This record gives sequence, C-alpha cells and structure tokens, in this order.
Amino acid sequence: MADMTAEQDWAQLFELAPVSLWLEDFSALRQLFQRWREQGVSDLHAHLAADPERLRQCSAALRVLQVNRQTLQMFGAQDLEALLQGLPQIFRDEMLVHHAEDMVRLWNGALEYRSQTVNYTLDGRRLDVLLHVRVLPGHEQDWGRVLLSLEDVSEREWARRALLGSERYAQGLFEHSPVSLWVEDFSGVKRLLDEVREQGITDFRTFTDVHPDFVERCMAQIRVLDVNRQTLRMFRVPDKAALIEALPLIFRDEMRRPFTEQLIDLWNGQLLQQRETVNYSRDGEMLHVHLQFSVLPGHEQDWSLVQVALTDISARKKAEAYLEFLGKHDALTKLRNRSFFNDELNRLERRGLGPVAVLVVDVNGLKAVNDACGHAAGDALLRRAGEVLAKAVEAPMTASRIGGDEFVLLMPGADEQAGEQLLQQLRELLELNNQFHGGEPLDLSLGLAVWRPGERLEASLHRADTLMYEHKRRYYQTREHERRAGAAPP
Repeated sequence: MADMTAEQDWAQLFELAPVSLWLEDFSALRQLFQRWREQGVSDLHAHLAADPERLRQCSAALRVLQVNRQTLQMFGAQDLEALLQGLPQIFRDEMLVHHAEDMVRLWNGALEYRSQTVNYTLDGRRLDVLLHVRVLPGHEQDWGRVLLSLEDVSEREWARRALLGSERYAQGLFEHSPVSLWVEDFSGVKRLLDEVREQGITDFRTFTDVHPDFVERCMAQIRVLDVNRQTLRMFRVPDKAALIEALPLIFRDEMRRPFTEQLIDLWNGQLLQQRETVNYSRDGEMLHVHLQFSVLPGHEQDWSLVQVALTDISARKKAEAYLEFLGKHDALTKLRNRSFFNDELNRLERRGLGPVAVLVVDVNGLKAVNDACGHAAGDALLRRAGEVLAKAVEAPMTASRIGGDEFVLLMPGADEQAGEQLLQQLRELLELNNQFHGGEPLDLSLGLAVWRPGERLEASLHRADTLMYEHKRRYYQTREHERRAGAAPP
C-alpha cells in the first residue's frame, strides 16, 4: 500500500513539475552502441561524422515513454500522440549538432550530463533549452529508463544574443570609424592630480609652469587599452603592440603644451574637452589633429575609462598655412607682399626705434624682356630677383615685392655702413645668379636710405626711391650710349 502511494506521489510530481520532463527508453541505443563496438568502432564522433544516417539511427533508437503536462504546453502539443508525431519538427537543425555531442557523452560512459541545445515548438517557434539527462538508478546496465528535463531559457538566450549583437555593433562602429579612436585609462593621472590638490595647490597653471616634470609624469601614467584600425593607419604602425611601443615617438615635443592645457581643464572639472593638438606618426611626420576627450559615463570618479577621438586635420592646417602665406607673400617670388610691407612699415614707425635702412630695388629691362620673349621670360627674371633678395636678407630684415618689378628691403637696426655692406652682398649675389642662369642677365637698380628718429619712415622710403630711379636713369643712359656706339655708320 505504501509502495502504491509512493508511486502515485511520484506520478503526480512528474505530471505537475514546472519543467518539461521526458521519461525515455535508451536500451535500443545501448544495443546499437554495442554492435558498433563489436564492429571495431572506437571513435563515435568520427563514426557519426562519416555518415549522417548513423545519427538518425541513434535518434530512432530512443523511445519516448511519457512526458508531463509542462512538456505538452511547452511544445504546443494537444497530447502525447501529437507530440510523438511532431518529433521530426521538434528535433531538427541546430539540435542535431548538440545531439551528436550527447551521443558521444553516452558512448564514453556518462550516465548523467547537462547541455544546452535548441528545439522547436510544433508551430515552428525556436526554443533554447537546458537539457539534463540522467539514467535512472537500477538501469545503468540496460539504459531502460532515462529521465530528461528541459528548461526553457529562450528569453535569456534572446537577451544574450541581443547583447552580443549590440556589442558587435558597437565594436564594428569602433573598429571601422573613419576617425582615430583610443580607449584609455586616466586613473593614474587622476591620482597625481588629487595628490597635488591635497598638498594645498590652488593655482594649477602656475604649478605646471614651475614643475614641467609633473606634466611628463602625468603623460607616463596614461594607459592605452584599445585603439581602432584608423589609428593604426594614421600613425603608420602594423598593430596595437607596435603602437604601444611607439608611444614615446608619437606623444612628444609640440604635443606637451596642448596636453598641459588638457590637464588644467581636467583640474577644473572639464571631463569633456575639444582642442587642436600635435602628434607624430611613427616615422616622424607631424600630424595636426582635432582631439575630442571624454571620460565615459560611470567612470567620472576614477577616470578609468576615457575615449579619445583624433581627426587628422593636417591637410586643413597646410591649406590654412598656405592661405596665410599667400596673404603675406608674393606667389611668384615667394617674398613678402605689399600688404605685409605696409604693416611692417607701420609697425617699425610705431616702435620709433632707429635706425632702419631702407633699400628700394627695381628690375632693369623687364619690359623689354616681356616684349621680346613673353611674360613667362619676364616672370622668370622676377623669380631670379626674388632668389637674390631672399639670399641677402636675414631676420629681422624683410624683403617685399610691392609692385610689378619693384621691391623694398627693410633692415631694422641697420645704419649706413650696414646698408652699404648689404649693397655689396647683393652685387655679389647678382653676379653669381647671372653666372648660374643663362639667357638674359638680371640687373637691378638700387636706392638706399636710412631712417632715423624724428622723421617719417615714409620720407626715408621716398629718398631711397629717388636714389633708385637715379640709378635706373643712369642704367638706361648707359644702355642707350652703348646701343648708339655699336650702331653701324651710315
């Protein structure tokens, strides 16, 4: 009577269990395994992989004896007969791979095992399940009674796959971003700043001016956790290990001042920053970059996770530099232009510090060259004049082209003697230039004057200009005399 009650209790527990329970008979499977062993099979995994039909033989050897109510609900079956008829729809696709692994476990003597697999409801919905298989006590020799429990973990697996998909999406955005992305740990930098604050320092800018070594210490505390592909391309390194090794070559020299400003902003609580800075590629090329720095959410207290985005603006900076060059330089001769000359003239006069030597220069015979040989030849002559003048000047002197063939040299601090020395140097350079270049010789008319305090600089410029025109008049008188002297008698 007690045995009957216990059996009824077990049946009720089986039927009302909150997980799917299957009572099956694996005895035919054990007999199949025995035959294969007798045939010399030792590696079941290879045996099943060699012929898919063998796995189907294993499945056919399993006999379902009983399932509980939760099983019918879980798979959408009206009764056991409907469930059995639908087994080919339930056990398919991905489940077959896991099924082969389970068969290998049994082959190797495991009488109890757990695995995760995939089943399908009768209406085709995917079920991710945790499978627990146990050969019941007393049936270890024949596998006549095996209990299987299936726990539906589909929601958890869906969430896991969704999370994995999000991680892959985020990783893809990171890896394939068109800008250089760095993930860094700034916690060591924060510790150093906190130590300085604890020492009572309030003027951090002055502190960094007095202790430049502190900036170096902070730079050494940055740990690079990850970088993307664009970073490797931008800094011309093959992989992340090579980048880490090259960091002392990348972060140096002109980068220190912007990094100091970054530290000052961090000191003042600015965890999101933008600025232009300078880095270097591994082969030494200077890279102008726009930096966006942000301490990632959740890490505001220790700065242990920071994202740095670097956009290469080197091309833009070169264009800006070229436009700035054009704004103050003559495109043909590469000397300064009239705009710069006017500004410099005003600056020197405002300073009122003399003397200043002013040399006005004009190219002789340019119109004749243009008329005879074309403007390209005339431009070549002007470029040669620019070469000569550029060689003659050294800072703080400047040479400017202020008109078609007219140039002015301003020489702060130069008196008459220094001006005469420059004139002699120009004559020597002019001779060398004519020796180097064939064709039409380059000839310059020169006028020198020295400005002293008490007069307008414009007055000195006018005197130099007058002397230059006197030089030019003599040049053309000499050429006319030579032309007439060389003419044949009538």
